[in-house]
Amino acid sequence: MKPRMLDLYCCQGGATRGYQLAGFHVTGVDIDPQPRYCGEQFIQADAIDFLRTRRDWIRETFTMAGASPPCQRYTRAWKIQQREHPDLIGPTREALEDVGLPYVIENVEEARSELRNPIMLCGAMPEFGLRTYRHRLFEAGGGLVLAQPDHPVHTAPLTKMGRPRKPGEMAHYVGNFSGVQEARDDMGMPWANRDGLRECIPPVYAEYVGLAAMAQLRETAVA
Repeated sequence: MKPRMLDLYCCQGGATRGYQLAGFHVTGVDIDPQPRYCGEQFIQADAIDFLRTRRDWIRETFTMAGASPPCQRYTRAWKIQQREHPDLIGPTREALEDVGLPYVIENVEEARSELRNPIMLCGAMPEFGLRTYRHRLFEAGGGLVLAQPDHPVHTAPLTKMGRPRKPGEMAHYVGNFSGVQEARDDMGMPWANRDGLRECIPPVYAEYVGLAAMAQLRETAVA
């Protein structure tokens, strides 16, 4: 049987697909309906309430948990627009620590001060080979350890927001970006729409995290 992974704030399942590729059976949780979700099971619920009210069941059922709290509070756009968005990283961590499983919390670079010793993953790293930089931070907890890959110097220019990617450029899949099919091909998410693509964790990032977790699970089992 595959170890079971809980993917909180799962959206359309970018992280879920990566955890599946790493060998996990994945259950997604999201406050909104997600008809495009790609995991084995989907539960519509508030992620923090779900962790708190189903703590014992989660502890008995799952091997690991991942969480991607909405990033709007930490983005540059929020700082410009000054819209109200809740701070969910701290409450999510507190609920995950109460459950007691190994976990990872993902968010954007602007949230670095809210995360504990995160690693940063970039699409230009040789491990991933994406056509977008899309920096994302990953905080490991509950005994999980993640290694920081080498970060190459960015040499390719970034496509201007909303414009098609030109040869030699790195795409900018944010906002009302151009090239949905290209983004699907690049991310490895053929089921996703524009909304899912601009918010997702690239599956290759979650696969990197999932493979590290699998290796540590095997070491624990042998010990």
